[in-house]
Amino acid sequence: MLVKNIVYSYDKKEWSESFPKWDSEQTLIFIFAAPLYYKNPQPIKEVAEHYPNSKIIGCSGSGEISGPYILEKSLSLAIIKFESTTINILKKEITDPSHSYQVGREITQELSIKNNLCGIFVLSEGFGVDGAKFAEGLEVINNNSIIIAGGLASDGEQSKKSWVIYNGEILSKHIIAVGFYGDDIELSYGSKSGWDIFGPERLVTRSKENIIYELDGKPALSLYKDYLGEKAKKLPTAALLYPLSIRQDLSQQEQLIRCVVDISEKEQALMMSSHIKQGSIVHLMRSNLNKIIDSASDSIIMAQNKKTINNTESPMLSIVVSCFGRRLLLGNRTEEEISTLLEKTPKNATQVGFYSHGEISPLINGRCEFHNHTVTVFTIQERKK
Repeated sequence: MLVKNIVYSYDKKEWSESFPKWDSEQTLIFIFAAPLYYKNPQPIKEVAEHYPNSKIIGCSGSGEISGPYILEKSLSLAIIKFESTTINILKKEITDPSHSYQVGREITQELSIKNNLCGIFVLSEGFGVDGAKFAEGLEVINNNSIIIAGGLASDGEQSKKSWVIYNGEILSKHIIAVGFYGDDIELSYGSKSGWDIFGPERLVTRSKENIIYELDGKPALSLYKDYLGEKAKKLPTAALLYPLSIRQDLSQQEQLIRCVVDISEKEQALMMSSHIKQGSIVHLMRSNLNKIIDSASDSIIMAQNKKTINNTESPMLSIVVSCFGRRLLLGNRTEEEISTLLEKTPKNATQVGFYSHGEISPLINGRCEFHNHTVTVFTIQERKK
């Protein structure tokens, strides 16, 4: 397995180095792009022209990651040429969030037709998909048997248009996925948040789709404002600092994080980033900058602890998908998160990634889930023959 990270600068109109001559059926290229390339696609087309036989996937993000750096107005490419691993990519149109579960199910089903599937990495439209339902659909056939990870595309604070890349073509309202096959590839993952919980747990007593109307039989917004105190005057912006942790029921040990994306004064309701089941248990959360940065190293350590390949045997690609909400919160400390990740990553690893509208990664039990405000890591390594 060979790995190379190359960057395109929009301001300089140039690539950081020339393209390696690795075009093949077993070459996979990730492109993490600034939103402006939707109207300026020529550099993306250049990649596709240079690698006509390779598989190319990517998406827009709220910051491109290359090594220890967060870039703007750039393309961050990871080019992988596998030795024995085979790959398959597919695209699915999604015209309505209500189709999220079915599209997720179809992706896993179609990629599983070929034998020896080891894992799936997905990149999705960011604003027209229900992340929780999509992850549920991905997992329904899988049953924790393979690793499924990825993220939702973003366009920063605009929250208007996100897109994905499929073999050099820029697509809106689509989800793309790559399946990895063979005995020599090892995929691993880690996902951490670093947020603190406070106050008692509350029961979601009335909800519909992504809207929470009541907590413990009380108006959800009123209760939420009570916890925020003076900061409630800055809603909905202040909600960035106070997401909710979610458990589906008392038997679920691990907590998922969901953003409050808007509020309704009229209905005294909280609009969440994705579907919230009635009967779920929620906990208010607040930020702790040091713990949030430290959680980055926890995520890569988690990924490394799951691996069996000796770190020095072969190059490794580490794909970081971190929530845009973390970037807004950390401000000028954001690069500490990326540097912390790289410091804990093996020396033979190449680090790329993007800031997302949501993250997809398994929990400790291996079940694929949708996350907000987390930093997730997906690593790819191939055994040398």
